[in-house]
Amino acid sequence: METILLISPYWKEEHRWMVSSVKLAELWQRLGYRVVVACMGPRTGVEAVSSTLTIYRRRDVFLPDPWNYGIAFGFTGLVRHIIKTEKPDLIVVNKLLFWTSLSAIALRLSGRHVIVLTDALVGMTWWPRGWFPKVCAAIYAWTLGWLVLLSAWRVVTYHPQPPRLLRHLGIAGKTQVIPTGIDAEDFQVSARKANSNAMTVTYVGRLESVKGVDDFLAAALDVKTKHASELTIQVVGWYKPEHPLVSQYCDHVTFTGLKQDVKPILQSTDIFVLPSYSEGLSNALMEAMASGCACIATEVGGNRFLIQNGVTGFLYPPGDRAALAAHIRRLIEDAAKRRMMGEAARRRIDEQFSWKVVGQQYQSLFESVLRT
Repeated sequence: METILLISPYWKEEHRWMVSSVKLAELWQRLGYRVVVACMGPRTGVEAVSSTLTIYRRRDVFLPDPWNYGIAFGFTGLVRHIIKTEKPDLIVVNKLLFWTSLSAIALRLSGRHVIVLTDALVGMTWWPRGWFPKVCAAIYAWTLGWLVLLSAWRVVTYHPQPPRLLRHLGIAGKTQVIPTGIDAEDFQVSARKANSNAMTVTYVGRLESVKGVDDFLAAALDVKTKHASELTIQVVGWYKPEHPLVSQYCDHVTFTGLKQDVKPILQSTDIFVLPSYSEGLSNALMEAMASGCACIATEVGGNRFLIQNGVTGFLYPPGDRAALAAHIRRLIEDAAKRRMMGEAARRRIDEQFSWKVVGQQYQSLFESVLRT
């Protein structure tokens, strides 16, 4: 059995659940690989989850929102130790510009072939909110971030990036698109209400500034107040204690906190909203589409790859609360549109983003790297 070393910022931490790493590790195990994970966390240690999954953690110092950035001194040393101990056949770095991705530079200098996966080019096509974090992200991206990309043997993006930018970076020839995808068979499309104002609109994700949850809550509450008094608004995901949005909207919105299994929530959701200002390839959006929800998302990042506007969902400019409210109201009033969008969304997941399709792409990638 061949071994993949997966270098990831996090695994399953309350504030930083690295969904893409968790899901890809599961997919790769299904393909017949053993996965060893090197990541950051609240404490240093080794966890043998199963015969095909081992997790090494290095304790980090976490900088909260809007940075959402961990620093773990000695992390590259941990990676070298794992390579010496586990002798991996493939080395994969997931995510760009996190502290953990810097190990790709050292590995390249030592002659290792590294695959870099990323759902976004932070500081180039993905931005935090606020001018100062944006400036810092841009500087970081065009210095160390660029070096990480140049150090990669192959680069995989989860959704298409601007071809001109890839050429400018000098990585166009070694870059390909493979989405993380989801296990579509694990999600079921349930029967939903045909004509009723008693509907549920849901956001799934952390309460971080870049996610635009403030826009979602303002727009959804406006619709509820003016047009659909029976509308249930819910936010599913981790938030820090005494979060200002929770304090402001707790009388009108259900905040569930972190949920390990969102399938029942999505099956009872009529309209799903992803209001991010920047986004990679959202696992939450893919799961909502697989569940047959009528989806609304901002026209940024991987949202534009997943959603065909007006067919598999609605797209709107980030921060445009009036447009978001109009889309929510339209879907409440138009039962046929809700149903058709939900059905089209599920078909798109089955055809392009299911693990049956994505697994073959990753298998081909790994076989080509192993032959080099």
